Amino acid sequence: MTTRRTDEPDTTRATHSRAVWRSARLLGGAAILSVLVWRLGAGPFVDAVRRVDGWSAAAAAGIAALTTVCCAWRWSLVARGLGVGLPMRTAVPAYYRSQFLNTTLPGGVLGDVHRGVRHGREVGDRSRGLRAVAWERSAGQVVQLVLVTTVLLLAPSPMRASMPVVAAAIVAAGAGVVLLGRTLPARGSSRWGRNLRTATADVRNGLLAPRAWPGIVLASAVVVAGHAATFLIAARTAGSTASPARMLPLALLVLLAMGIPTNIAGWGPREGAAAWVFAMAGLGADQGVATAVVYGVLVFVASLPGAVVLVAAWLRRGSRADGRPGSSPPPVPSPAVLEGAARG
Repeated sequence: MTTRRTDEPDTTRATHSRAVWRSARLLGGAAILSVLVWRLGAGPFVDAVRRVDGWSAAAAAGIAALTTVCCAWRWSLVARGLGVGLPMRTAVPAYYRSQFLNTTLPGGVLGDVHRGVRHGREVGDRSRGLRAVAWERSAGQVVQLVLVTTVLLLAPSPMRASMPVVAAAIVAAGAGVVLLGRTLPARGSSRWGRNLRTATADVRNGLLAPRAWPGIVLASAVVVAGHAATFLIAARTAGSTASPARMLPLALLVLLAMGIPTNIAGWGPREGAAAWVFAMAGLGADQGVATAVVYGVLVFVASLPGAVVLVAAWLRRGSRADGRPGSSPPPVPSPAVLEGAARG
């Protein structure tokens, strides 16, 4: 007689919910792009791709090299605080690989999941490996949010009207953290209590440690500046004649929208946000879409060293498994496998 496990319905529901959420994220990005094509036509997309030239691609690649090193440094600092440190010679190629996967796989974050899973396997602690990546990315988002708020407050721009939205997001996030801290038990054996204690320890040791936080803030600020500079190059390549001072607040808002996970390999919210902020600034929605498309192409080109890292790793792994050159490399993990590994 076979005994049915009591947690099977919960597992089935959780799997179904994850599948629905994954589909909703992709549909969200597709819906944004469809609306833009419906309203503006395919012209801004096609013209933007044609405008990308060797100079803009080389400039974007050079900036990406600097920002990737800074991101890898930030990751190394956080990982060391969590007790799963990694040297920069490992962190830099791994970060390039994750950026390439982020720009080619649905969702825009699966490269980071792959990076966390791989690092966790190497150090024998998948949970810490994934948490190091999650906290590293979160720290960057926090610094970016602070910089966006500061620029919107200080820079003369029509986008100051967006400040209530940004402020509401900050207040809501802060209130959520405070309420969560008051609601969840600080002690006890419950899952929420353990998670809260783990998160508190991670923030204290990985983000706020005296030897970590100055480097994390500096690296994150350089990364934001590099991404904004790439956006300004994209705007100029797309034909915009607006001054950098006028363009900077728009760039930072679009970069902030890129963190929304409802995208297709990074496409969707970026183009929608660019159309909105450029229209608000009187520069035209079609110019915003063209700039976002050029930015996407430049980011993809700049991430191509990650493809080299990925292929080299496959070839090394295949040679070790077979003992002869030219053996077939292992298959690429599917998005579902990567997301399952992150939750496992």
